[in-house]
Amino acid sequence: MALLGAQLVITLIMVSIIQKLGNYSFARWLLCSQGLQRYLYPDNSELKTLAGVPKEKPKGKKNAKSDQNGKPETFHIPRSLDLQLETAPVTPLDVIHLRFYTEYLWIVDFSLYTSIVYIMSEIYTAIFPLKDEFNLSMVWCLLVVLFSFKILLSLTKQYFTSNESIGERSTCIVAFCVFLLIAMMVLIVDESNLEVGVDPAYDSFYENASKFLENQGLSSVGPASKLILKLSLAVWAAIIGTLFTFPGLRVARMHWDSLRYYGDNKMKALLLNINFAMPFVLALLWIRPITRHYLTVRVFSGMTKPLMTSQGFDTLRLVMIVASVVVRLVLMPRQLQAYLDMAQRRLDLQKKEAGRITNIELQKKIASVFYYLCVVALQYVCPIIMCLYLTLMYKTLGGYTWSGLFYEDQVAVSPVNKTSTAGLEIDGIEQYQMAWENLKMIFTVEVHRGVFGFATWWCCFSWFLTTSLGTMYQTYFRIS
Repeated sequence: MALLGAQLVITLIMVSIIQKLGNYSFARWLLCSQGLQRYLYPDNSELKTLAGVPKEKPKGKKNAKSDQNGKPETFHIPRSLDLQLETAPVTPLDVIHLRFYTEYLWIVDFSLYTSIVYIMSEIYTAIFPLKDEFNLSMVWCLLVVLFSFKILLSLTKQYFTSNESIGERSTCIVAFCVFLLIAMMVLIVDESNLEVGVDPAYDSFYENASKFLENQGLSSVGPASKLILKLSLAVWAAIIGTLFTFPGLRVARMHWDSLRYYGDNKMKALLLNINFAMPFVLALLWIRPITRHYLTVRVFSGMTKPLMTSQGFDTLRLVMIVASVVVRLVLMPRQLQAYLDMAQRRLDLQKKEAGRITNIELQKKIASVFYYLCVVALQYVCPIIMCLYLTLMYKTLGGYTWSGLFYEDQVAVSPVNKTSTAGLEIDGIEQYQMAWENLKMIFTVEVHRGVFGFATWWCCFSWFLTTSLGTMYQTYFRIS
């Protein structure tokens, strides 16, 4: 027997690679090597020249020192000032000082390393199936999900700690209540309509856990009630929906701006629309009468069997989620550039206003767009990273396969050991071991399918709902 298993060797190799490749970052490459252009705010001398503000005469040494120690120079300029901003490429030296830059660097790079570990583990387990061994790649995936959740929580926390974010704070509270109501409505839908898998997982676990406790001579009515379980899931779902609210609004705004910028190119506009509509398609894949029934049950005229098998449909859901995340990641530079262009759009809107503005306010309005670039990047990538790695955990822990679209696996997962023991004398230890193995297999298959199935679908649904609400807001309230 080997001292180190293959999975542990893969983990150790990846940890070593992370240490060696500290200077190379995929996240930094996305920000600084994709042609992103940031807008430079005009300095005071340029604003004075355009606005016709007389320049001050040079002062003596004493007055110069007092000006350096005092407040920055402030003067008023017309809002309708004809000003065109200069651009400069985004470089690593520019982004290293931005807020949440280290968090962005860590989550994107660690997600990439985790995907490599997962792929290597999947290849290994396909050749050598695991027996009584835990899949270590699931620990990596769980860490990515937890890190994404923590970052989104940190971003949302800013709205509750700042005195200037009263509107955002109220939006978060309202979003929590709305998503809590929607989650409770979703969890009471019958499994024949919405196949998230919570009810079958609970019923199977409840039955086997009760039998296990009875066999050990313990009087119990079984695990926690279904009401408590669904209430806990609804609260978790409401928190996820709240964390996805502002990222969804941000992505909707970037999508709208990207369409206006690339509207003349039909192919790019089509790709952007497909990218935006994919969360809606993913949410529909769990509604049984709309998707599974037509693809796996109904036999169309001229055909002798359905379009695909049930196992192939399960694989289709997994593949479409992965493809949606990849497409969104490919379009990330275009979306971020649409966000950076907001500086010029703000200036163009200001030209239509009357009155005057100080030079400090104008410079802050332009500089703040680039200052929040990493925050916007986190709002863009964290939801899709969470969806992706919950899907990978759903696939592995739920016992699904990547090859279901090509052929059907003949090995069925049987969570309960139904071997007859009639006529056999089994002592207490063997009986306890058999009951424990049955209970453990129920937990590792049925419960994982229910929990991660609901988590995956809810993330896709929240992703779709928040971006849709953001689009409606941009259409009816912000776009004239």
